[in-house]
Amino acid sequence: MAVKKVSKTRYSDKELKEFEAIILSKLGKANNELQQLKNSLSRSNDTGTDATSGTLKVLEDGADTIEKENLSQLAARQQKFITNLENALIRIKNGTYGICIKTGKLIDKKRLRAVPHTTLSIKAKLEQSK
Repeated sequence: MAVKKVSKTRYSDKELKEFEAIILSKLGKANNELQQLKNSLSRSNDTGTDATSGTLKVLEDGADTIEKENLSQLAARQQKFITNLENALIRIKNGTYGICIKTGKLIDKKRLRAVPHTTLSIKAKLEQSK
């Protein structure tokens, strides 16, 4: 009589606590970085200097605009990352964390430790990018 290997359908509460700690740590850092970006954005709106040369002022304005756009893009990316981490916490609470949305199988622990907000296994992610 052959013994069937039973595959896990979800991570244990202990494992979920481990992932929750990783996510909360990343969330704290991400929120701090977002706040720093927001502070930089508000400071770049107030240069505090009066340029006396018109040409120099135009060049500075162009550089300031590019810097503001870059900071805004970074802030938007950081906000998306924070939202993804918060969604991962919700999945932990409802017991669906670590389950691939494409295959329905558990996502490898190594992947979850590296990208704790992921909803796809490596296999599903590779198939998606084809």
